[in-house]
Amino acid sequence: MPHFHQNHPKEPVDQRARMLETPINRLIPSLAVPTIISMLVTSIYNMADTYFVSQLNTSASGAVGVVFSLMAIIQAVGFTVGMGTGSIASRLLGQDKGEQADVFASSGVVAALVVGVAMAGLGLGFRADLMWLLGSTETIYPYALDYAFYIILGAPVMILSFTLNNLLRWQGKANLSVFGLATGGILNMILDPIFIYGFQMGISGAGAATLLSQCVSLTILTSFFLMKKSQLRVSPVCVSRSPGTYLAILKQGMPSFFRQGVLSASTMALNYNAKLYGDAAVAALSIVTKVFMVIQSIVIGFGQGFQPVLGYNYGAKRLDRVKEAVWFSVKTCTVILTVGAVIGFVLAPHIITLFRRDDAVVIAIGTRAFRYQCLTLPLGAVLVFANMFFQSLGKSWRAVLLAICRQGLYIPLVYLMTGRFGLSGLESTQAVADVLSFVLSASVILHYFKTEFGKE
Repeated sequence: MPHFHQNHPKEPVDQRARMLETPINRLIPSLAVPTIISMLVTSIYNMADTYFVSQLNTSASGAVGVVFSLMAIIQAVGFTVGMGTGSIASRLLGQDKGEQADVFASSGVVAALVVGVAMAGLGLGFRADLMWLLGSTETIYPYALDYAFYIILGAPVMILSFTLNNLLRWQGKANLSVFGLATGGILNMILDPIFIYGFQMGISGAGAATLLSQCVSLTILTSFFLMKKSQLRVSPVCVSRSPGTYLAILKQGMPSFFRQGVLSASTMALNYNAKLYGDAAVAALSIVTKVFMVIQSIVIGFGQGFQPVLGYNYGAKRLDRVKEAVWFSVKTCTVILTVGAVIGFVLAPHIITLFRRDDAVVIAIGTRAFRYQCLTLPLGAVLVFANMFFQSLGKSWRAVLLAICRQGLYIPLVYLMTGRFGLSGLESTQAVADVLSFVLSASVILHYFKTEFGKE
């Protein structure tokens, strides 16, 4: 493990005052803009793989959707360690307990490295079986196998990057975290066409470009700790030997694990049902998923900006600011998503055509699925912020419940609706799941505000 720095710099008074005293309507946007950019770039470069690979053929396009399930599992682990560590460290910094925060930060980095290496070893050993398990068809399988090799190989890099990114973000240093991720994302978009077409590597080129870009991101994020840009100290001497430390990280990060893990399971369920209608259906729904990831990344990025505000202020017992932060964020993002839904509904066929211009079936299926999801897109702010609210406050079981409800509902629904309504049911399942999970999320957070939150 790298020895980042030895001397713990005391957190500047102005940083603490900023998090606890700056007006919410100025503080959250200042933290959210960098994280929104980070999430947008990450989503766009994920979509860039889909775009450039889709120009090869429909089966290759479907392969990116199949391997996305695997990538979601790796990201689930990265988010679990990163969000769990960052959430705890943020509250400890809010309580002015910097040395304890260092222990969690250092231990989280070690855990990320160990788990990442283990996942890469297991993944490479069972790669062939995994591709069938994730929903490959006979024609998609060879493309998925080649693409997955680089994604699995990069598991330790991806998990460490997510962990360091979250350690910076939860301190309120979103500008540093976004620079690390965004640089890698931009590089990936540049390298994709070079590797795929210039070096004639095909879909393997997309995977290689992604791995190289992730290595660059990790190098940049690590440099911020080496240059002492972080209030958190990451050092071998701070690594905990107590199982309780790692259990605490796991508990706090579990909502992220379930959110991303269930996303992987739901993508597998989608692929299994989509392949009944051929490679075109798999490709079309993969394209829709990637485009909506870009749209939803705005809300997730906004939420990642408001989470450190919640962590600091909840740790400092500023509950008035916690409430204000939630409602400000929900209202702002609901307006943004409503505008996006209207634009997306109108432009849906044009968006899908950008990916597979020569496949009318992909365009038709993708357009219908895209428009169904636009109908429920404005509900997304409540779905995201309700989960992040409870995670930031350390209310793990509520956060876990809300993290899994959207895609957890999707899994049984996709089988039921596809069986009952065929392709139309498959295309509209996500919209139905969004409505049901919105009702649950809104009910849980409103109940908490009316009862337990007041007592605290």
